[in-house]
Amino acid sequence: MKRLIVTGASSGVGRAVAELFLKEGWSVGLIARRADALHQIATHHDNAVVLPADVTDAQALEAAFDSFGAPDVLFNNAGIFGPSAPIDEIAIEDWEQVLMVNLHGMFLAARLAFGAMRRSGGGRIINNGSISAHTPRAGSVCYTTTKHAITGLTKSLSLDGRPFDIACGQIDIGNAETEMVANLKKRDPDLLTMDVSHAANAVLHMALLPPEANVQFMTVMATKMPYIGRG
Repeated sequence: MKRLIVTGASSGVGRAVAELFLKEGWSVGLIARRADALHQIATHHDNAVVLPADVTDAQALEAAFDSFGAPDVLFNNAGIFGPSAPIDEIAIEDWEQVLMVNLHGMFLAARLAFGAMRRSGGGRIINNGSISAHTPRAGSVCYTTTKHAITGLTKSLSLDGRPFDIACGQIDIGNAETEMVANLKKRDPDLLTMDVSHAANAVLHMALLPPEANVQFMTVMATKMPYIGRG
């Protein structure tokens, strides 16, 4: 049975990915802060492993990985949007929170997965980037900065993983219908979206590739969203 760890598994893209992989028969380690939501996902799935942990807590995250064992794939997904405002209106503590979850948390998860995969003979890390890893929305300095950093993390992991048969790719998702996008849509009712299942299916495609193949970067987005040409 193939083994997957998902961070941020309690909602949004993470939950959609976790539920799809469980349906496909993978053993799935579910990491998020909300244990109740994770147990809800795990209901009726003997192949689900509930691993409550905050991705910014290095010790808790390490315990979760140790409990699950070496994954074949990590979907490094946990993230938050943070406040939407010009930089001079961003509170320092809000900046630090987004940085801790979106960058530090993803670093910690990647570090643990990389080590486990190195010891077990290989694997695959899929980082959740964003359209904002390329082209930002206005007022998204916290989120956009961290997502640009994830692209650097992805490239570094791809290079450093080669000697150990560890592949790393990045999926950049635009306007999938999740709680985060629903909040954006409250401010912009004309926001064009797509069903989150398309993002989950794209992650599954990346995960099922043989070791000699890798999707380095994939963009999956609502067809008519203003990505190409937006500033």
